[in-house]
Amino acid sequence: MTGAPIIVIVCAGLVLFISIGFRQTFGLFLPPVEADFGWGRESFGFAIAVQNLVWGVSQPFVGALADRFGSGRVVVGGAILYVLGLVGMASSETALMFALSSGLLVGLALSGTGFAVVLGAVARAARPERRSFMMSVAGTIGGFGQLLMIPYAQGFIGGYGWIAALLVLAATAALIIPLAAALTGRASTEDSDRVTEQSFREALAEARRNSGYWFLNLGFFVCGFHIVFILTHLPAYLADRGFATEMGAVVLIVIALFNIPGALILGRLADIYRKRSVLCILYLARAGFLAMFVLMPMTPTTIILFGAGFGLTWLATIPLTNAVVAQLFGVRYVTTLFGIAWFIHQLGSFFGAWMGGLIFDLLGSYDLVWWFTVWLGVTSALLHWPIEDRSDAVVERARTRAVPDAGWGR
Repeated sequence: MTGAPIIVIVCAGLVLFISIGFRQTFGLFLPPVEADFGWGRESFGFAIAVQNLVWGVSQPFVGALADRFGSGRVVVGGAILYVLGLVGMASSETALMFALSSGLLVGLALSGTGFAVVLGAVARAARPERRSFMMSVAGTIGGFGQLLMIPYAQGFIGGYGWIAALLVLAATAALIIPLAAALTGRASTEDSDRVTEQSFREALAEARRNSGYWFLNLGFFVCGFHIVFILTHLPAYLADRGFATEMGAVVLIVIALFNIPGALILGRLADIYRKRSVLCILYLARAGFLAMFVLMPMTPTTIILFGAGFGLTWLATIPLTNAVVAQLFGVRYVTTLFGIAWFIHQLGSFFGAWMGGLIFDLLGSYDLVWWFTVWLGVTSALLHWPIEDRSDAVVERARTRAVPDAGWGR
C-alpha cells in the first residue's frame, strides 16, 4: 500500500473511534438525567430509539451525498451536527428538546460519521484484493472506541456531572473535522472502468435487479437484530438468572475485546476466500454460540466464553458486507448502496430491541427470543450462500449490463 491509503485508513478508524465510541456511552447518562429531570426512562429510551431510526432512514440519502460530493465533506457536516447535538443534549430543559438533540441531530450525525460514509472512503482508497482487510482494520480502530470511550465519559460524569461530560464529548467530537480531510473518497484506478460507465440511476437499477444484493441486505437485518438484542437485553437476562449487575457490563466488555481480533482475522480471510463463504461461516458460528449459550449451564465461565466467542463475530459483518457491495457494484456508489443495506440493518436493530421486550412482557421469559436468534443466524447463512461474488462473474455482469428500465431513467 502507498502512504495515502494508510492515512485514509487511520483517519477513518479514528473518526469511527470517536463517532461510534460516543454512541456506546449514551446509556451512562440515563441515571443522572432521570434524577435531575424526573422524566422517567421512557422519555430517555424514546430519544435513543429516535436516534437509531433517524440513523437508518437517513443513511441512504446521506450516502448518496457522500458519493456525489465526497466522503470528507459529509463527515465534516456530520461532525458539526454531532457537536450541535451533544451541546443541545446538555442544554435541554424538556424531554422534547432532548429527543430532538439526541434523536434527530445525533442520529443524522451518525449517518454522516458512521460506518457507511467512512468505510466508503476506505473502499475507494484500498486496492480491491486488500479491501476487506483494510476496511476491517479501520473498523477495528473504531472498535477500540467501544472500550475507551465508556470510561472516558463515565470519568467526566462522576467528576463533573453529566452536563459537563456532554460538553467535553462535544469538544472531542470536533476533532473529527480535521480527520475528515483525509477522506476524499476518490476511487482507485482498478475500478475506473466502472466509475466512468455507470450513472447513479443505473447503479440503483442494477442493485434492484441483483438478487444477491437483497440476500445480503436480509442477512444484514439479522446482524442488526442480534447486536441490539444482546446490547439491550443481555444484562437484564443475566440479572433475571441471579447474576450481579456487573456481569452484564463484563460480558459486553469481553465481546468488545474479542471483536478486535475477530474483525481482523475474518477481514483477512475474506481477501483470501470468497466473501460470501466467510459471511456464511460467520453467521453459522453466531447461531452455534447462541445455541450453546442457551443449552449450557449458566455460570460465570460459560457467560465469559459466550462473550468471547460471539465477540469474534460481533462487528466483522460490517466491513465484510460493505466489501461485498463494492465487489458487486464497484466503489463509485458504494456509500449509497451500503447505506440502503444499513437501513435494513437498523430495522433489524429496532426489532431486536422491541421484540425482546415485547416477548418478555408477554411470556415472562427471553427463551423464545434466544431460539429465534439461533434460527435467524442459520437463515442468514443460507441467504448469503447464493450470492455470486466471484470477481470474474462480477466483471462479466458489468460488461453485459442491461440498460435500466424506463422507470429509473438516466
